[in-house]
Amino acid sequence: MNDYDLVNVLRSIVVVVGLLCFLGICIWAYSKHARAGFDEAAQLPLADDDLPAPPAGKEGMTNG
Repeated sequence: MNDYDLVNVLRSIVVVVGLLCFLGICIWAYSKHARAGFDEAAQLPLADDDLPAPPAGKEGMTNG
């Protein structure tokens, strides 16, 4: 076995491991176990914040 064969075997192993990782992430992302966390994260932009309102009268200001 020469160096080129070893490199090709290592490349094949890396491709297979990468594919398995990708498929594992896809399966996890679409599983029912992860859905609750994703649903909660999807509602974060809509959640009411307790931040103070911006000061009045600054909506139309421009620099210059």
